[in-house]
Amino acid sequence: MKEATGELNMTLVTIIAIAAVLGFVTFFLPNILNTVGNKYNDSADTNCVTGPDGKTTCTTNK
Repeated sequence: MKEATGELNMTLVTIIAIAAVLGFVTFFLPNILNTVGNKYNDSADTNCVTGPDGKTTCTTNK
């Protein structure tokens, strides 16, 4: 009986841990995806040129 109780406790801990991870992902994922998308869109509007001295200069086309 003790072994069955231990397995039940581990099952509950696992379910709670999975629920916590899913809650975290559900809450933060949209903001993370928007940030990455915005950075990607900003980089598409950027021109970078490497000068003869080896320095790279980037300008935004906005």
